[in-house]
Parts: sequence; C-alpha cells; structure tokens
Amino acid sequence: MKNNKTFSHFDSEGKAIMVDISDKENTERLATASSSISMNKKTLEMIKEGTSKKGDVLGVARIAGIMAAKKTADLIPLCHPISISSVTINFEIQDSMNSIKITCNCKLNGKTGLEMEALTAVSVAALTIYDMCKAVDKEMIINKTQLLHKSGGKSGTYTRND
Repeated sequence: MKNNKTFSHFDSEGKAIMVDISDKENTERLATASSSISMNKKTLEMIKEGTSKKGDVLGVARIAGIMAAKKTADLIPLCHPISISSVTINFEIQDSMNSIKITCNCKLNGKTGLEMEALTAVSVAALTIYDMCKAVDKEMIINKTQLLHKSGGKSGTYTRND
C-alpha cells in the first residue's frame, strides 16, 4: 500500500511527540472497529448458555471494552485524553465458525478522532473473553482486529471495503 503522508507523531528530528490539536475545530467524530475470537465449539456453547464458572462472559467483556475505550490515553503513549460521548460494544455469535465477532462504536464531539479508542475496546473485550474462558480452552485465537469506519475531522470519512 503506497501512502504519501508522513507520520504525525514525530518531530523534524524524528523524536516522538503528541500531536498538537489546539488549533483544530471541534467536529462530530465516529469510529467503528471490530475483532474476532474463535474457539472450540464447547466453549462457544458454554458462553451462549451462560454456564461459565466465571459468570456472564459477554457481559463482563462488554464492560471491559467500554472501560478500555475510556482508558486508551493511559495505555497508548501518544493518544490524547478525550471526552467520549458514547461507546457501544456488540457481540455477534458466529456458530458456523465457532467464533464471536466484537464490534465497537465510539462517538464524540472534539478535536481529535477516536479510532484508537474503538480498536482498544474491541481488543480488550476479546482479551477478556479469552481470560474468562482460558481454563477450558487455551486454543482460542483473537484475530482480524481492524478499523471499519471513521468520520469527522479534516481527513474526512474512511470506510473499510473488504
């Protein structure tokens, strides 16, 4: 993939910086990301039936994902702390693939985007599912963590077209 843009998180001497957003306009910004976790059929059934010894796997993963979105600036060194307006986490059980697709939608009105918050949310939600089920299934695979959509700001709208 060819890209003529330069990395924004480095100064002219190549040192890491936090991008100055003080002159940017506040705009409505949206971001959607997804991830997937595949597992053994019995593990998926346990999650669907709510019989995990650790409790409601998807309920805990949803809360973990929301918390992760709110803490992204504490985890990713050059991310700005932002005031997120909305975070939703949804799970789609994919029986034919013994997997769960995790999707996060984030929204704010601000000076910087929130793609990293959406990506962090789905990553932590997937890791939480793994953590809660690892005693019965160490073969789980987290994959295809990706930005699906972002809008707002100077760079405009991006939509993945797979």
